[in-house]
Amino acid sequence: MIRIRLNGEEKEIPQGLNVAAMLAHFDLPRAKVAVERNLEIVPKSQFDEVVILEGDRLEIVHFIGGG
Repeated sequence: MIRIRLNGEEKEIPQGLNVAAMLAHFDLPRAKVAVERNLEIVPKSQFDEVVILEGDRLEIVHFIGGG
């Protein structure tokens, strides 16, 4: 397990997860979120490539439809 900071809260997740797997771990739909890792936006095209590391700071914004 590694420790990260997710939306300002400390969390533990399994080591070796990429962004896509982390979103699945927290039951978040990858199509409806934006992810920032250590102050840089992670493009959706890189969700499967970017591995989450010990101490990473992540912000996840979930888009909600409406009118």
